[in-house]
Amino acid sequence: MINKKTVSEAYVDRDLSWMYFNRRILQEASKSRVPLLDRLGFLGIYSNNLDEFFRVRVATLNRIAECEDRSLRAEREHARSLIKQINKLNNHYSKEYEHAIHEVTRRLGEENIFLLKEDELDENQQKFIRRFYRQRLSGFISPVWLSAVKQLTDEADENIYLAVKMQAKDKKGSDYALITLPVAECGRFISLPDKEGKSFLMYLDDVIRYCLPMIFSGLSYVSFKAYAFKFTKDAEMEIDNDLRNGMLQKISKGIKSRKKGDALRVIYDAEMPKDLLKRVMNKLNLDKLDTVLAGGRYHNHKDLMSFPDCGREDLRYPVWEPLIRPELNSGESLLRRIQQGDRFIHVPYHSFEYYIRVLQEAAVSKEVKSVKTTLYRLAKDSKVVKALICAARNGKKVTVVIELLARFDEASNIDWSKKMQDAGIHVIFGVEGLKVHSKITHISMGSGNDIACISTGNFHEGNARVYTDYMLMTAARNVVRDVDAVFTFIEKPYSPVRFKELLVSPNEMRQKFVRLINEEIKNKQAGKPAYIRIKINHITDVAMVKKLYEASANGVPVDLLVRGNCSLMTGIPVVSDRIRINGIIDRYLEHSRIFIFAAGGENKTFIGSADWMPRNLDNRVEVVTPVYDPQVKEDLWKVIDFGLRDNCQGNIVDGTGENRPWTTEEEGDFRSQEELYNDYKSQITNG
Repeated sequence: MINKKTVSEAYVDRDLSWMYFNRRILQEASKSRVPLLDRLGFLGIYSNNLDEFFRVRVATLNRIAECEDRSLRAEREHARSLIKQINKLNNHYSKEYEHAIHEVTRRLGEENIFLLKEDELDENQQKFIRRFYRQRLSGFISPVWLSAVKQLTDEADENIYLAVKMQAKDKKGSDYALITLPVAECGRFISLPDKEGKSFLMYLDDVIRYCLPMIFSGLSYVSFKAYAFKFTKDAEMEIDNDLRNGMLQKISKGIKSRKKGDALRVIYDAEMPKDLLKRVMNKLNLDKLDTVLAGGRYHNHKDLMSFPDCGREDLRYPVWEPLIRPELNSGESLLRRIQQGDRFIHVPYHSFEYYIRVLQEAAVSKEVKSVKTTLYRLAKDSKVVKALICAARNGKKVTVVIELLARFDEASNIDWSKKMQDAGIHVIFGVEGLKVHSKITHISMGSGNDIACISTGNFHEGNARVYTDYMLMTAARNVVRDVDAVFTFIEKPYSPVRFKELLVSPNEMRQKFVRLINEEIKNKQAGKPAYIRIKINHITDVAMVKKLYEASANGVPVDLLVRGNCSLMTGIPVVSDRIRINGIIDRYLEHSRIFIFAAGGENKTFIGSADWMPRNLDNRVEVVTPVYDPQVKEDLWKVIDFGLRDNCQGNIVDGTGENRPWTTEEEGDFRSQEELYNDYKSQITNG
């Protein structure tokens, strides 16, 4: 008998689980076996993730915590408790981060790559920096007296700031100024001339510190000290997809003072003098729930993602070139190949060019009558859009559903929308109240043998080089008809549309997943094969968490690969002792969603765009498709199997945040991404 109280308590809050996930990225930066420059990249990713988390998720919690609506008292107290826990974890992890930065910098020195401070330059390096200032930097430096700044939150929070304290000759008091680092114009890292086989770099912060006498030349200051700080602002509210209906309106009416753009996190150089720190803090509208953290000398470490390689490719992971599937080189029609049998690509292992070629062929084929697709994020110079424009110009009826609310890509998506409309493409801007997050393409053929592509990730060439995503290309009639029906639903969201094959949210996806889990429980009780194997980004939906606990309690083995947020706890007797969760952080971002159910030996397999979060199951248009082709099913099984065996890059996800490495029965190390790449490579070589 399952203890209902135990189940209700065995839930890790989404935001805490995110902190645990981001820590896994930080821990990757501390592994000695990870190449040095890639460790820097992980440090940059960690920092960038944290900035976005505070801008959106912590901003939402702050708004809830400040809401005065009495009916939301429990939610307000929960939000305040979460903020305290997040700040405690953030303080703890920041110490790990500073240690990792120090260690990686030390290791760079062992590889003859040196980061110099302003007081460590020899005479020739000083001449180089002075020349750099005159020729490149001076025009981008615009100091502002701190006393003239009304509110620092009027400034952009993606910037790094130097607070400067200056002492005059008469030593009667100090003056204070603010300098914004021109990273976009000059870069964050300045390369100095190599010397004796050694490479030398400087943070732009330190270049400006050295140049302070030139910046303030003509004024009677004899000493300058500059200290970095950064702040993160409230970017937006993102609670309507995650909390019950009506709560958004209550919070909007109930908040007291917090406005979009208020600072909610400040990090400053711990060496900053108290008088200067007080002046900086007075310019920020902070309250007791906001995060104020004393840090190191440098901030905005997201710039480490673009750290110069100094010609040392040996300090990075070896390049894995995307593999070209034989069909791309055969000269045969790819559309015909898909009509003959299901095809798949698994990027970045396989080249995304396969999908581009499908669109390009559709654009010129006389058999193709129309092309429909959904677009969520687009590459800067999108080949996908160019192929769609080509199709429209060739007289095809082209329909594109583009999501304007793809966070941080809104401006880019609007720009692309205008270009597509100008080319004669019918552009649909999603569904009111529902984000269109599905990744589907429908190609209508005159012969009636239409084609559909269903993907786990965006149709985005850049993402396809970094994210692991799976795409099924099929001519299976029932599946293709359902894909076409999704576009009908998007265009006419209130018309009755039923799907025979696809799992589509917000329609019946949740119910169908629940039925699949219930089927495993019944099969286990009947002595039939029963298991659940899932690869997913996030699991936070309370109902789905409880269903997995129910399956485990009834003896069903539950094996999960979860990259990010995970609200499950493992190892609880009866409740979750049959649940195993591996969280993989490696050179590629694990992004594909794969669902496999034993189904009494039938092995029902699905792929799609949906995570198990309330927003995906209830408030977005998501598509998950069954997979029937035996070879594709075998490959999907292998993807999950390899992931579960990963004892190099895998971490135990158990709800504690410890992220302990896996130890498996495998002899020696097993790194799933490397093993998959080599397996795909051998198939092409031997095929």
